[in-house]
Amino acid sequence: MRREISTGQFAFGFARNGIEALARLSSDEPYDIVLSDINMPQMDGLTLLEKIPSVATDVRAVIVSAYGDMKNIRTAMNRGAFDFVTKPIDFADLRTTIDRTLQDLAAWREALQSRDQLVAIERELELARQMQRSIVPTEFPDGIGHQIFARMDPAKAVGGDFFDFVNLGNGRIGLAIADVAGKGVPAALLMMSSRTLLKCGAVESDNPGKVLSYVNAALQTDNAALMFVTMFYGIFDSGSGKFTYASAGHDSPLLVRKDGSTSLLPPTGGTVLGVIPGFEYECNAIDLAPGETILLYTDGVPDALNRDGERFGMERLRQIFADTPPEGAQATTDVVFQRVREFAQDTPQFDDLTCLVLRRPVLDS
Repeated sequence: MRREISTGQFAFGFARNGIEALARLSSDEPYDIVLSDINMPQMDGLTLLEKIPSVATDVRAVIVSAYGDMKNIRTAMNRGAFDFVTKPIDFADLRTTIDRTLQDLAAWREALQSRDQLVAIERELELARQMQRSIVPTEFPDGIGHQIFARMDPAKAVGGDFFDFVNLGNGRIGLAIADVAGKGVPAALLMMSSRTLLKCGAVESDNPGKVLSYVNAALQTDNAALMFVTMFYGIFDSGSGKFTYASAGHDSPLLVRKDGSTSLLPPTGGTVLGVIPGFEYECNAIDLAPGETILLYTDGVPDALNRDGERFGMERLRQIFADTPPEGAQATTDVVFQRVREFAQDTPQFDDLTCLVLRRPVLDS
């Protein structure tokens, strides 16, 4: 192996017995293979094998034994030796054994690195899940003229869905649902920023379009990663039943009437938040009649997949209410999640499942 030594491919350290070998392994010099005889003074090779893991866990041991000494060879393998060679040594066989040992060690180290990366990713995802859960409301502002309920089931690969409410006074309430592009902690951070900006904009203006324009301007000024957010924001006046809204590239909500018939709210043509500077968002308005419901959702609902790769789709979503007209905000949310789960069964989903329901109840005369 002179050529490999002269080119720096291999470097050797020598020890006269197991005690010296342990001292070398305990030093700062990195070793990959321990090639050891069994018979040595002070500490033999079999004892050395037992002690190696206490000082160096990331090495492979190859034992050298007399031909036919199967008892010691079996003991050595049981104590952690990776391989063995027998005397008299065949140097071609020794070289093959060293190469095979180094290949196994490289594969093992790569596996350890992948495991560490996976652990780091899992930690990041759990942090993102905690961040996501921390900002989602758990209490819902029901009043005489409105019922509100929402639910979010995060996917394993954390995205950036969120929903929120803003009490604007005088029987008016702002409702928002959003979906941040991307996964993990970056999406969770952008989600939190978007939610904070929405709150600020909502208290400054009673025009949903201007609120989205404010959020867009703030996000766009510091968005080197070019991440974006889809958002729908509306203001409901529980006294008059008027619902004024604007959309930033978000799926149109579903209007569900008392008889279970449905239609999509007319779009407002707004683009996603955080990309185009100075974009002005337009508003639309509808009158929500008593007994009617508005279902806001993220794309995790229509894009849910079953085991055959089929999408849940809008037709199945609309058929839910043709079969079962909504009776309340929470009941509407529950039946949507139930039908989607029945459709998907145990198929892993890659996007959050989020719904927000606004219902104008029928008041007793």
